Amino acid sequence: MDGPLVRAARNGSQSAFARLVGAHELALRGFLRKSGFGDADDIAQEAFLAAWSSLGRLRKDDGFRAWLFGIAWRKALDHGRAARRAARRDQAWSEDRAEEVPREADPADRMALEAALADLPPDQRACVTLCLGQGWSHGEAAQVLNLPLGTVKSHLNRGREKLLAVLGDGS
Repeated sequence: MDGPLVRAARNGSQSAFARLVGAHELALRGFLRKSGFGDADDIAQEAFLAAWSSLGRLRKDDGFRAWLFGIAWRKALDHGRAARRAARRDQAWSEDRAEEVPREADPADRMALEAALADLPPDQRACVTLCLGQGWSHGEAAQVLNLPLGTVKSHLNRGREKLLAVLGDGS
């Protein structure tokens, strides 16, 4: 039934392949959805692209439907594995971030810090905020602030000294 269209598509007929897609698209998407793949439309599209590019490897022209569904099934399994890997990566990232979150500062300490920062000159405040508050390297801060590296380091040291003088060294 699909044989003549497959042969024409194999010879480069895009319209023949479009007719094959039209004949099998709904069934393929339905199969993928019923198999539990919420991204069935994307998987089906990838399967049709793979089928078009590898049509020369199809052995039996009349076996197109089974061959196509096999491609789609393998693509679906790949999507599932990729989603699980991404979920594990996201979970690990969330756990890492949870460990990095500092304890919540006392509101009075936070207000004192904000007031002390506000008293710093803008360049010093930016250097202190980026390097001490955000964990940026001196080089990154220098690049972002368009300042020489030595200037960033001196602004950071002066800013830190002023903050410690106002807030105390915490010991």
